[in-house]
Amino acid sequence: MALTRKEVEEIALLARLHLDDDELERIQGDLGAILEHFQTIAAVDTTGIAPLTHAVAIESPLRVDEPQPPLPVELALRGTAKRDGDLIVVPSIIPGGRDE
Repeated sequence: MALTRKEVEEIALLARLHLDDDELERIQGDLGAILEHFQTIAAVDTTGIAPLTHAVAIESPLRVDEPQPPLPVELALRGTAKRDGDLIVVPSIIPGGRDE
């Protein structure tokens, strides 16, 4: 599937890529080849084939989700850079916060 130069320029703009003329020409061919591969894949009849999340079986044993006692505050806050009593202090990201 061939892409026009204008389509490639629009894709580059959306991807925030600044490409010179040589790069645009090379990318135009590369993207066209990729789209041809997708067309080949799309043409395969997958009727009756169950969708998979992985190509091979993966076992992910999960532990039983049971309530556990909470961590002691000192242990939970041990690695914090800045504290205020039992609270973690972080920089404000919203204008007008306490840090301003």
